[in-house]
Amino acid sequence: MSTPRIAITSGEPAGIGPDIIISALQSAFSAQLVVVGDPQLFRSRAQQLGFNDLEIVELSDVDQLTMHRPGTLQILPTPLGHKVIAGKLDVRNAPYVMDTLRITGQGCLDGTFDAVVTPPVHKGVLCEVGTHFSGHTEYFQALCQSPQVVMMLASQTMRVALVTTHLPLKDIPAAITPSAITNVVHALNHDLKTRFGCPNPRILVCGLNPHAGEDGHLGREEIDVIIPTLNALREEGIRLEGPLPADTLFQGKYLEQADCVLAMYHDQGLPVLKYSGFGNAVNITLGLPIIRTSVDHGTALDLAGTGKASDGSLKVAIENAINMANNAQKSN
Repeated sequence: MSTPRIAITSGEPAGIGPDIIISALQSAFSAQLVVVGDPQLFRSRAQQLGFNDLEIVELSDVDQLTMHRPGTLQILPTPLGHKVIAGKLDVRNAPYVMDTLRITGQGCLDGTFDAVVTPPVHKGVLCEVGTHFSGHTEYFQALCQSPQVVMMLASQTMRVALVTTHLPLKDIPAAITPSAITNVVHALNHDLKTRFGCPNPRILVCGLNPHAGEDGHLGREEIDVIIPTLNALREEGIRLEGPLPADTLFQGKYLEQADCVLAMYHDQGLPVLKYSGFGNAVNITLGLPIIRTSVDHGTALDLAGTGKASDGSLKVAIENAINMANNAQKSN
């Protein structure tokens, strides 16, 4: 297999993205890592953080990439719109953020990169300049023209994927449809096989209502929608358990035998995962023709430039991107 080539965006330049990149890349990784960003931003932030021995290698071409060396940043130069002050947002740098996403995303589609890792961006700044940016997931879905994407978070102890993502609670029951469940399960099952090395994935499925509906006494979504859809998917050979009560599902004796949990909505599954592994979890977008992982936290403007930001989630995101790229090579 060839060595994975992983692109890393800068995130919001005034946030902790540059900080955690500089810190995380002090460690060893078995891949070629390239940061898409402004070299001066990283020189300035490294000096502010006290990483005076950081080596920055500016690349004129991606083919100049070499295996990552701890303490070295290989950078594909992309110019900022305006000088950055840590912790202070500047809408003039919104085009810079979008450029890093476009370069890395298109590079993955073209085969230049094997995966992209994204530190956090500030949606408000991007929306202020009229980009209508609702999130990394939606951006890459549009760029890749993917009909179905799945949000999954993973920690050392569990993986949790979602049928619905950022919806008000009142809108969730109507969004739990046979087609929604079917499309998510197909994408999840496929990527667990091809990118996570699970030859026959076993997926635990949460019910929507308390106690998974209690035989219809606490809601009929399980009876009318979820159970018939899961039965149809089982006939395709997909290993699904459920619908199961979410309040008892997240126990070691169940999770140890499963490859992933499928939750019906955002705050059903993610609070459990984040409680058990926040700061060391990774956000993964499934259903794309490219591999994309991300951190599980925001821009933390108040920590930018202070040296107090944790790089744990970024390290996990990089490692997951490398592993997924290796598994994708094996499956091809």
